[in-house]
Amino acid sequence: MMLSMTAFSRQQLDQDWGSLTWEIRSVNHRYLETSVRLPDVFRGLENNIRETARKRLARGKVECQLRFQPAEAGQIELQLDEDLIQRLVEANNQIQTLTGSSSPLSSMEILRWPGVVSDQQSDNSVLETEALQLFERTLDDLLASREREGEAIKGFLIQRITAIREIVAALREKMPTILEKQRQSLADKLEELKVELEPTRLEQEIALLAQKADVDEELDRLDSHLNEVDRVITTKGQKGRRLDFLMQELNREANTLSSKAIVVESTMGAVELKVMIEQMREQIQNVE
Repeated sequence: MMLSMTAFSRQQLDQDWGSLTWEIRSVNHRYLETSVRLPDVFRGLENNIRETARKRLARGKVECQLRFQPAEAGQIELQLDEDLIQRLVEANNQIQTLTGSSSPLSSMEILRWPGVVSDQQSDNSVLETEALQLFERTLDDLLASREREGEAIKGFLIQRITAIREIVAALREKMPTILEKQRQSLADKLEELKVELEPTRLEQEIALLAQKADVDEELDRLDSHLNEVDRVITTKGQKGRRLDFLMQELNREANTLSSKAIVVESTMGAVELKVMIEQMREQIQNVE
């Protein structure tokens, strides 16, 4: 499976106490760099968020942002601690008995007592749990997006690999004909200039020309590097750095091929190779 480093995910949770919204953006980066933006009430989650991201992501610049919108006051469901209220009433009755007083507690006095009234927002542990679970779901969606993008990149790379193999095969097939044409061209020029060389010297010149134009080694290395690219994109684990190195090696062989070109066909072939390798390299910059 190939993963892209470029992705975006947004997930929202609506409850009676309000709404939570996570947004995670990911772009390419040499290493994993995670930034976390949280409302003040969720500051305690930052280490958990970073650790969760570190376990599930290997590379990329990742921005994680949580937004919290509390419910409006009229929408908050108030909760009464009935046990506490009962204890307060009993305590007040005992005091009245002991003092002979007859002033019962009013409803407002009871409501003002700490702990009698609570709302769901006051339980921060519930909010933190919900935020962490929503972050996991947002991260799941981000990874699914990374996988889809990665598979698209993989398909693109396979297409380019096939095209490069065709160019390499065509050049390999043409090289004997190219060298023979060059041999004949050299002989024609010598004849045109009325220059006579000993057969041995002529063969030496032709051999030297063939040696300078010989690209079998470069074509073999291109095939070898392409085989390695094929292997890497089908194995598990991180692929981006290894593929980036292989693109450098492919480009090196294409440059050598270009420097040895002696006819238009081989020059154009080398140019096409470099264009395709650069296209692959641009895509690989986004691979984890």
